Formats: sequence, structure tokens, C-alpha cells
Amino acid sequence: MKVGIPKEIKNNENRVGMTPSGVAELVKKGHTVLVQHTAGEGSGFADADYQQAGALIVPAIEDVYGQADMIVKVKEPIAPEYGLVRKDQVVFTYFHFACEEELTHAMMKSGAVCIAYETVERDDRSLPLLIPMSEVAGRMAAQNGAYYLQKTKGGKGKLMAGVPGVKPAKVLVLGGGTVGEAAARIAAGMGADVTIADVSLPRLKQLAAEMPANVHTLYSSEHNIRQELPTTDVVIGSVLIPGDAAPKLITRDMLKLMERGTVLVDVAIDQGGCFETSHPTTHSEPVYEVDGIVHYAVANIPGAVPNTSTIALTNATLRYAIALADKGWQQACRDDHSLARGVNMAGGKCTYEAVAKVWGLDYSPLAL
Repeated sequence: MKVGIPKEIKNNENRVGMTPSGVAELVKKGHTVLVQHTAGEGSGFADADYQQAGALIVPAIEDVYGQADMIVKVKEPIAPEYGLVRKDQVVFTYFHFACEEELTHAMMKSGAVCIAYETVERDDRSLPLLIPMSEVAGRMAAQNGAYYLQKTKGGKGKLMAGVPGVKPAKVLVLGGGTVGEAAARIAAGMGADVTIADVSLPRLKQLAAEMPANVHTLYSSEHNIRQELPTTDVVIGSVLIPGDAAPKLITRDMLKLMERGTVLVDVAIDQGGCFETSHPTTHSEPVYEVDGIVHYAVANIPGAVPNTSTIALTNATLRYAIALADKGWQQACRDDHSLARGVNMAGGKCTYEAVAKVWGLDYSPLAL
């Protein structure tokens, strides 16, 4: 199979779909890998590294899409790429269709097979291709919360750890999944007073047993969240419903409960965001204010640490990419139901129920 690795063109997206070591594994299996010129530079991988791994370097993004049977990338195609995606071409990437109606219709029109990293789901409901980037995003959410809490960045002017005689900052983490756990651990490591909220009592029990002493657990309800907001300095939103839009846990009217300079970090922005006042931002313009509350809602947080992120992502995606290349997408999905759950579009039809429901589309269960 011909596998294509294009250069990411989303704002400040420096990750790349595969490392040279990943390419070497595909080449060893007899596949041809086409890498766009300079695709890996932002992650610290030169064209020469890919050539040494056996890849063919092609000059333009049109060459990658035009020749490859399968595209492996990081972020969803954006408008300049829509016309490059071909019928029956496999596109293996993060899509987040539930918050991108234009993308949804464009990919359905293309007739491509869209396999979304974020909905590849094991029988135990774990999300193996979302976990590595969730771990990165959660860690960075705490770092960014601390950064924008500085007065010079629009925050309250508080130090996360405090100092002897001065209380630390208070951090509220909404969602106790991979992102939330990572965010809480980093915030706790900085010395903050952390509360992590979730609706799963078994998960809260697990977190209570495993987390440092400065992390507290709270059942997530609107009442409980409202009670926390007046004394909270940083709120990290990390709620996920696989393939579906995130619920709005902080509404516009709740902003008035917070002190001016409170920082909201919306890690769920890829799925529409869990704060009503959130809208996607970029690494070049990451924050904005609403009613004196600082909002950080960068849609590709791990793109700021592309070397770490690209290596972690390839570690997770490579076995699936090899299966798709070795067997073809249909046989690979027959053999692995977790991969089949990742198929969101095929043959111009929406094959993922949550996405179909969000946009009022006909749902066509995947037929293999």
C-alpha cells in the first residue's frame, strides 16, 4: 500500500503523522511511504531522517494526497485539503466531526473512509489513540493555567504553589478521565489545592485512593460546581463523550460567580468545548476574556510540544496503521472491532451514530 504523510497546515500545528521509526516499520512490511517535504521539521525530524528510514520525499501536499491509498496525519483536514481527499481513500487522523459541520459534509462528499483516532475504542471503553494526546493536553492544561494566572497575562496574579504563609491557588478539574487525572497530578505537583469532579463514584473512589494529599474529589453536579467557583482560581474542563459534543458545564451566567482574572482552560474544545463561552483559539492567539474571565481554548494543545507528542502518537497509532496497510481497511476492521468503531465515514455515509445525531444525518451502521 502507498501511505502518505502530509505536512500539517493547521495554525501552529508542528506535529507530524508519523516518526521516521514508524515509517521504517511500514517500509519493512513492504509498503511505500510518501512524506511531504519538511513535514517532520516542526517535530525535529528532517527529510534525511525519513529517507534513511526508507520513505520517498515528495515536494507538495497535492503529491501526497494524489498518490497515497491511505493518509496518516494528526489533525483533521482543513478547507484547502477538502478537495484533495479522494473517493475510497483512507484518512486516519483525529477528526472530531461532532464540532465541525463543514468538515463532516466535506468528508461525506469526498467518499473517503474516515477513521478517527478519537473513536477507536476497545471493549472496555478505553480510547487507545486518544490517551497519549490526552496525557499531553492534561499536563499542559495545568501549565497553561498557571501561566495565565499571572497578572501580566490577565490573571489574578497568584502563584500556583503559594509560599509559606500564603495559600496556594485553587484548581477545579471537571472530568476525571485521562486529561483530568493528568491535569490534577501536574497542578498538585505545582503545589496547588486541587479538586477533581466527576459523575462516576467508582472513578472518584479510585482517584481519592491514588492522588496526592492535596487533591480532593467532588461529585460533579451544577450545584456543587457553582459552590466551588467563587473561590476557584483555575478551572480545567476535560469532559469527554466519545465522538459526541461535550456538555456545557460552565454557563455564561456562572461567570459572574468567579473573581475577575479566573482562568478557564477548555481542553474539550476539540469536541465543542465544555464552557458555554468557549470558542476555539490558536497558539498564536491562545486567550481572550469574557466578563473579566480569561479563556484558554487552543484546539491543538499538544501541538506546542510536537516532538514529545509525535513520538507518543506514533507509539499508539502504528500498530493500527500497519494493520490497515497490511490487510486493507475492511479486513483490518473485521479483525479488530476497536478499529471498526473508529470508522466515522465510508462511501459517502455517516457510520458513527453520535456524529449523525449531532448534525441530523442519516446513520448507516458500518457494513463490512
